[in-house]
Amino acid sequence: MRDDPTQMAEQVSKVLRHLVLLLRRSSAGQPVTTQQYAVLGSLEHRPRRMTELAEEHAVQLPTMTVQINRLEYAGLVARGSDPADARVRTVELTGEGRDRLHAVRRARIARLARDLAALTDDERDVLAAALPVLAKLGADTPTE
Repeated sequence: MRDDPTQMAEQVSKVLRHLVLLLRRSSAGQPVTTQQYAVLGSLEHRPRRMTELAEEHAVQLPTMTVQINRLEYAGLVARGSDPADARVRTVELTGEGRDRLHAVRRARIARLARDLAALTDDERDVLAAALPVLAKLGADTPTE
């Protein structure tokens, strides 16, 4: 499998899908959908333009607008304007939005921590060694 990138890609995709579903289930009791959580995470460090959010999440602007409208109605985000261009609308987290984001993150991390604790020391060492490689795969840089 190591010499066949396609076969390895299939296995990586399968494992990552399983992990994503596991994490989604761990936060299923939260009043924030998976898509909404992803948008809140995108807003964690700074306000963002709607077009930026739509591009990052690979959706059309009207789809992102619907998500933002729902989050705004729930009090999780607020709209603002870009100081450099008053015509541009931005979106930022509210205090409640930040609290929800952190609650979902805590639930997911707690689930992973329980699962990681069940691994052997050797298994955790292998996983720790693989993290930089996984990060490299997830980097948003073009490849040749």
